[in-house]
Amino acid sequence: MQDTLFPFFPLLAAFVGYLIGSLSFAVIVSRAMGLSDPRSYGSGNPGATNVLRSGNKAAAILTLVFDALKGYVPVLLVLHFGARFGLGEGTAALVGLAAFLGHLWPVFFRFEGGKGVATAAGVILALNPVLGAATLLTWLAIAYFTRYSSLAAIVSAAFAPIYEMFGWGTGPNVGVLVLMGLLLVWRHSANIKKLMNGTESRLGQKAAVAPPAGSSKKHPHGPEAAHAHGHSHKHPKKQERQGRK
Repeated sequence: MQDTLFPFFPLLAAFVGYLIGSLSFAVIVSRAMGLSDPRSYGSGNPGATNVLRSGNKAAAILTLVFDALKGYVPVLLVLHFGARFGLGEGTAALVGLAAFLGHLWPVFFRFEGGKGVATAAGVILALNPVLGAATLLTWLAIAYFTRYSSLAAIVSAAFAPIYEMFGWGTGPNVGVLVLMGLLLVWRHSANIKKLMNGTESRLGQKAAVAPPAGSSKKHPHGPEAAHAHGHSHKHPKKQERQGRK
């Protein structure tokens, strides 16, 4: 029975990877912490960088970690436990790509996903830790000197397959890295235009955040009273001393 199902295991693993990737942790974490939906402010991207624009660093860090883990864990599981089911490195790369696609087009969130930077980083770290470290260092260097997260992501995405080819040769990983890189650049097309126009937001720059649903406060006396409210009572004038001589 298990032998007859072997051909379907790679597809099943990829499908599970896609479902895991579809967990949009930017939205999940923001809701859990009572923050606005990250799709409603800043760049509108449900990712760690945009969550950071809300001013809540803890939420941004949690989003970054979980988005990376949803790319890292599925690939690692295939690499460590997939051999008994006939799953090799090619399937691990396929599962990583599926998780990345899940982040871009999440089935649980109306297919409105992020740009996939953290998830792609998790996939690369699982496929090749040394390559992942080199790609991460590239991102950190560009982000440190320019303060542009988008530019750092684009440069890192372009260099990752080059690092892989020159360091470890061609293989299924290269194809996945090239495809993820192309999709990352495409998802950053609006950022590229902003970079060229000099209007791109820098790291740590806050955006105008929409208030959480139901949090709008009304003045107890109405909107007009909020503007007209002031001191309406008059102070009595000092009485002149009487008693002229």
